[in-house]
Amino acid sequence: MATATKIVLTGAEKPVYGDGPFSKEAAETASRLLQDNHDNHHIFFSPNGFHNHRAHHLFTQYALHATADQIQFSYDHNKGTMRAIGSIDQDLLNALRAPDNHSAFASALNKEQNYATFLRFFELEIDEKSWPAVLQEYLFKGDERADDLLARTYGGFLHPLIHLGFGIEFEQPAVIAEALAQAALHADYLKPVFAGCESKAAAREAGGQKAARIPELLDAIRADEKLRVAAHWEDDNKLRDGVIARAADEMIDIASRWSVGGTDQASLDAGCREMYDATVYYTSTSQHPPSIPKYDFYYMHAVNSSIFFPRLLSLPTTTLSQPSKTRLLNYKVWNDLALYASRRAPALLLDEVRHYAPQKQAQSSWADVIRRVNAFEDDDSHACKLIRAIGGGEAFCHSNQGQGSVTEQGRAGMMQGDAWWRAANMAIDSVEAPGKRWVRSAGFEEAWVDVPARL
Repeated sequence: MATATKIVLTGAEKPVYGDGPFSKEAAETASRLLQDNHDNHHIFFSPNGFHNHRAHHLFTQYALHATADQIQFSYDHNKGTMRAIGSIDQDLLNALRAPDNHSAFASALNKEQNYATFLRFFELEIDEKSWPAVLQEYLFKGDERADDLLARTYGGFLHPLIHLGFGIEFEQPAVIAEALAQAALHADYLKPVFAGCESKAAAREAGGQKAARIPELLDAIRADEKLRVAAHWEDDNKLRDGVIARAADEMIDIASRWSVGGTDQASLDAGCREMYDATVYYTSTSQHPPSIPKYDFYYMHAVNSSIFFPRLLSLPTTTLSQPSKTRLLNYKVWNDLALYASRRAPALLLDEVRHYAPQKQAQSSWADVIRRVNAFEDDDSHACKLIRAIGGGEAFCHSNQGQGSVTEQGRAGMMQGDAWWRAANMAIDSVEAPGKRWVRSAGFEEAWVDVPARL
């Protein structure tokens, strides 16, 4: 049985995308390696905040039916980048465990040396209270501490949110503890954006003004010259140092034109489909012909985090309240829009996906694409997560056609017909191609300098 300190996969899991049952050998191998990572490795593989993706990789390969040998190879191949978990600061842990811990908690945030201490703290909290109760207290309570940690959960290009998603999807309290500890190590620069969007969206809703569609807002970002060029190539963090530092008001004004518009399940489902469709749309269409197709490394995280939302938004209200689900989804869309702006808002070339011809026609079925990514030995988790997230988006969005579908809600999707399949083939083809796997900041010409031209 999985606990706050023990990770156990049984083969009977029901992931968002990937049908079970799963092999005993794969379940045992993934469980053993996830436990090794939990017990021994820091959530960052460098003091600069580069993220440990080992848990993401293991869960994703497992869900895609990678063999036990493939799972072991990937872990061993990437283990050299890991660093030791560090030691627990017992004085800090005692302070965090005190009844009135808000001051100690706040002073310990955004310090990577506190990972082991925060991990142990959240393990103990979950063991005593249950993971839904801990999420309610530390993310969704609505007080200053919860609002702060929730904003940090979207930091680091959504890595804490992705980690939390895996923990909930596979029902692993220990991974949920890792995710909360990871969130505590991130900065809070998104908090004023979320607060500003909440305020303006509430005023818009109170005035009876309907939400705009996400694709319309992507166009509005590109059309706003100040916002579009706010990020500079030399910025260390183009979201924080570019969009938020130089054009926060413009970003908030545009992003706040979207909100779920209700806490009922139909509104959440429609909003989730629109969000999922839009992230795959802008990520897959940010191309640069005549350069060969490449996915933007940062945009990819908007897609990779989307896969968890169908599960998160369908959790029982005893686990996650409807207002909390609404907030999760609003923050996700507002973050996705800001992320698009942060890479210089490239033109979105839908025909690049609609007319994409797979490079390996004989190996282009969904089963083939999954087989190829499982066999891709130079992956650090991003490629297999991207393939699974695109497949999950197709399954979720298509399964709802005719059942309160996107179109029926007045929010028609951009990824129509076989566009999802073509986007997945573009993804696997692009990482198998020679040269760098991803471009970083697709709206900048500098990002494409070393990408070969199409033949």
